[in-house]
Amino acid sequence: MARLRFWIFIIVALAIWGMTTPLAAQWLKYPTPGVPRTPDAKPNLTAPVPRTADGKPDLSGLWQRILAKYEGNIAADLKSGEIQPWAQALVQERAEDLQKDSPAVQCLPWGPSYSTSARMAKIVQTPGLIVMLEEDLTYRQIFMDGRPLETNPIRSWMGHSVGRWEGDTLVVESFGFNDRSWLDHDGHPHSEALRMTERYRRRDFGHMEIEITLNDPEVYARPWTVALSAVLTPDTDLLEAVCNENHNSLAHWVGKASDDKKSEVKVAPEILAKYAGTYEELDSQSRTERSSRNSRGGRRYNLWLSRKPILPDSTTGGSLSLGTIRVM
Repeated sequence: MARLRFWIFIIVALAIWGMTTPLAAQWLKYPTPGVPRTPDAKPNLTAPVPRTADGKPDLSGLWQRILAKYEGNIAADLKSGEIQPWAQALVQERAEDLQKDSPAVQCLPWGPSYSTSARMAKIVQTPGLIVMLEEDLTYRQIFMDGRPLETNPIRSWMGHSVGRWEGDTLVVESFGFNDRSWLDHDGHPHSEALRMTERYRRRDFGHMEIEITLNDPEVYARPWTVALSAVLTPDTDLLEAVCNENHNSLAHWVGKASDDKKSEVKVAPEILAKYAGTYEELDSQSRTERSSRNSRGGRRYNLWLSRKPILPDSTTGGSLSLGTIRVM
């Protein structure tokens, strides 16, 4: 009984401590030192690029990646004949299974797709090493000490990376990924032969241009390059997101993508006309809002959220994978 009372005391004490700890302790609104400010004290994101003691651009900071075109389909610029048939079939199979086997759903590292995602990352730059930290506690090490990239490295989720400067552009070469991760949300696969080249150029204080070239001759007929950008996010910090901490979604991840079409109903054009407009979608992983357009497309909702159509199951609502959109 005494032991029970002891643990009850500990639990109550921790609960009270948690309620009294101020949110500011998380540093989510703490002003970032060294950030140039406008007269109204807001970060001046168009200020000049900061530089290190050796004159190189300093990429350090918390960056929000922006990848509008390639977020779902990294191979959007490739023709169907440039992707192995088995890989195309696998993408279709993963779509039908609602991407339930993706690393994101399975609480596994995203591998090379971190670089081509719309997630936040913190860059910590030193002369000999650059580290990229993700909110799910995954990290990358980019060695800047002149070492060559290994020709036969141990395969890992994040691969192995070396970097160099070409003028004001950071060039990162990566190799040694295992083949268990996906290249994008849709599920484009890659082999252990994948090589990735990233080019980072900080345009001004708050904006970065990024180019990523993917080369995997076992899956794709040619290398291809995708372009994205990133915006500095000062006066806040990474907030850890541990997938396995509350991993209950798989219990509800049932059915197939084609199930929605089985229950799809036809909606009269005059009803669809009531909902024409622009909607805001909150991106839970990048903390940004994206516009979603609803237009009158025949007899179905042409409402796209996360680049997926809403299939109406009644005249006032529609389903999207695991969730439901309800228009009031």
